[in-house]
Amino acid sequence: MRTLLDGVSLGIGEGDRIGVVGRNGDGKTTLIRVMAQREPADTGRVTHMTGLSLGFLSQQDDLDPAATVRHEVVGDRPDHDWAGDARIRDVLTGLFGGLDMPGFPQGMDTVIGPLSGGERRRIALAKLLIGEHDLIILDEPTNHLDIEGIAWLADHLKNRRSALVVVTHDRWFLDEVCLRTWDVQAGRVHDYEGGYSAYVLARAERERIAATEETKRQNLIRKELAWLRRGAPARTSKPKFRIDAANELIADEPPPRDRSELMKFANARLGKTVFELKDVTVQAGPKTLLTHLTWNLGPGDRVALVGVNGAGKTSLMRALADAAYTEKEPAAGRIVVGKTVRLAYLSQEVAELDPTWRVLEAVQRVRERVDLGKGRELTAGQLCEQFGFTGEKQWTPVGDLSGGERRRLQLLRLLMDEPNVLFLDEPTNDLDIETLTQLEDLLDGWPGSLVVVSHDRYFVERTTDNVWALLGDRTLRMLPNGIEEYLTRRRAVAEAAAPAPARQKTGDTRAAKKELQKIDRQLAKLTEREAKLHAGMAEHATDFGKVAELDAELRSIAAEREDLETRWLELAEEAGE
Repeated sequence: MRTLLDGVSLGIGEGDRIGVVGRNGDGKTTLIRVMAQREPADTGRVTHMTGLSLGFLSQQDDLDPAATVRHEVVGDRPDHDWAGDARIRDVLTGLFGGLDMPGFPQGMDTVIGPLSGGERRRIALAKLLIGEHDLIILDEPTNHLDIEGIAWLADHLKNRRSALVVVTHDRWFLDEVCLRTWDVQAGRVHDYEGGYSAYVLARAERERIAATEETKRQNLIRKELAWLRRGAPARTSKPKFRIDAANELIADEPPPRDRSELMKFANARLGKTVFELKDVTVQAGPKTLLTHLTWNLGPGDRVALVGVNGAGKTSLMRALADAAYTEKEPAAGRIVVGKTVRLAYLSQEVAELDPTWRVLEAVQRVRERVDLGKGRELTAGQLCEQFGFTGEKQWTPVGDLSGGERRRLQLLRLLMDEPNVLFLDEPTNDLDIETLTQLEDLLDGWPGSLVVVSHDRYFVERTTDNVWALLGDRTLRMLPNGIEEYLTRRRAVAEAAAPAPARQKTGDTRAAKKELQKIDRQLAKLTEREAKLHAGMAEHATDFGKVAELDAELRSIAAEREDLETRWLELAEEAGE
């Protein structure tokens, strides 16, 4: 029998917001269940203050399948009563899009039994959040929430007076919400001040001071710290960790990705064409999701697809995959696939493997060695180690693996096949932070084209260069300011759909909207020009004069892009876009 936690002493004070991190299987869920007195500790004691009101969200809900959503969430309160409660209105709007719960067949009167696991989980979360609690303990609350839902939940929790303990692999959420971090490792719990950024720095400093021999792990932490410090201003401006110490640690750390070098490799492996869509229509059954779509995915492009559920993100990837695998044509239009494209597609379904295979055997059946680009060649066993299958774990039968471990194995097998185009649909599901960091490190040096669909904002910002949005209007738009711009646009849509008295009207917005459309077109052209310049730099890598000329043009485009993006944001406020 394995000891998960040994001699742990912890305390939670009023107003604490604590994030719990650690590898899968190291005891995070056990810790919070013991803390909530949902299961007993073998030794020691857990003490709650007298009269403590505790709200607990586990990974398995205890909802009555025969009950309606109304009964579980608001009980027997009459409509005029609960609808007049500001907290209930906020929770239902934030988690379900409105008081009428659009998306549920009978709204509040929908019976819970036939609902999906994700829908049931949101109901359980809503039921908890509308209550008054001194302490809230949440186990993976962002699972099954989209980017908007996660952003809403972060704001909601920050504005509550309740103390909070949350287990999550969502690093953006940890940074946004938490004031302390508990790292569960090898039976111990290490306590750090601040959210995820502070935790990364403190852990790097602790391991450096201890002169650990785990050089590889240190390097990964340094690399991630460099990303955090050089990332979005909203992240780097947080005074949660010592800036001088961070800068000292990353003084000689290069950017996570060398875009010019990767573009050179990608061009060599893929040529000029990867996917070209011309006037394409994408359908899911009888429903039309995208129309008249003209779009290019070029060599070395790293893009994220974001959008509301049902807008067509997965359907678009499937249409591209069908064109690559079976030459199947879309409902209308044409998809041109490059002749050298070697596609690997990680879908949301975990591929079934022979349960008697060992982990290492399942990987070796694809290939014994893998070339990850830039001279990085690994054996199947070495790649298994990078993904947490160390030592005896490589000899575990596939049938004995957990859901998260199967997901890791699926990723491994895809990468072993040496693809030059990678589609990842919700790749972070069931992966712990350490595995995510390893995956990001591999992708940093992987010279191919990448398309990511994910609700994990940190992973999207860390691994991709451009964000394209499906906003439910059958179009695909490039968003210069990434996910923050997506959330701004979605808030504007919600405000526009609100009852007339609640709308903020600001004069004539027609001219502003017209200029916004013009800027969208200009930004799209700049993106195409940048891609050509990167390709040119890769093609003329040994001609330093030519490279300098192209680099000067790139800097000019960057300045022009910054001006356009600034103007776009000004107009977006004015036009409600």
